[in-house]
Order: sequence, then structure tokens, then C-alpha cells
Amino acid sequence: MQNQENIKIIKLINGDDIVCVLPTGEKQLPDNAPLIRLDKPLQIKYIPQFTPMGVRDYIALIRWTNYTADRIVTIPKDKILTITKASVEMGGNYTNICKDYDNLDKPKKDDGHRQRKLTREQGERLEEIFREFDGDEEFPGMQKSKPTLH
Repeated sequence: MQNQENIKIIKLINGDDIVCVLPTGEKQLPDNAPLIRLDKPLQIKYIPQFTPMGVRDYIALIRWTNYTADRIVTIPKDKILTITKASVEMGGNYTNICKDYDNLDKPKKDDGHRQRKLTREQGERLEEIFREFDGDEEFPGMQKSKPTLH
């Protein structure tokens, strides 16, 4: 189990909130280094939920660095706004999720969306649909444009 004192919430300058463990001792870089190491970083996502009582935030913890097997991520210190101690509840959630960190939401290869060439009939039908939608009888090269009001 993680030491609750080492679980931190890091606010980055881009607005991301990250919950992670800050390694200590030899596992962390020296204090004067421009970088800091984060162990098993998870991004905190605030997802609005509509309930009969109104809108409330649901908090999801998702893997921050999906496209790597690395558990330790090094970031520049100058990208950090604040580092705070995680609440007991957040620390507990983080600890439970990190038990299976290596299997969290790995990107899946999706071969189902391959680009393919339309048949002539499909192309003609698509042009017909666009003409109906746009209201134009002309459709050569989609060159015609209408002025936009802002």
C-alpha cells in the first residue's frame, strides 16, 4: 500500500490535475534539478453529470501517459503551479486504481476504420445527398461558397 504522505495532487500550468506518488530518496532527482519524477501519474478528469438535483461533477482517474509502458514520468518543474497532499479519499481511490496500473485503459488498435474508395454509384448518391442538404443544383468541385455572417 502507498504511503498516504507521498500521494500528491499536481496542478500543471496547462490546467491538468495529476494525482501521483512523488518518489523519495534515490528514486527522485536532486532538488536543484530542473525536472521532477512522478510515479504512476493519473489525470483527474472532472465529468459533469446531470442529476434530478442539478449538475454535479463526477471525478474519474485516467492514465495520464497512455502510449508508454513507463511508470515513472519526468516533467519540468517550471510546468507545475502547485503540489498539494492528496485527501484521504483521493489517496484511497488512487491506491485502489494503481493496483492494476499496467492494465489501465491501454489504447486499442482499431482496424475497423480503414479508408476505402467509394464506388461510382456511392459517389453519385453522396453528391445527391449534399445537393439536397445544401439546396444547390450545382455541385462541380464544391467551389461555390456562401457569405458567412458573424
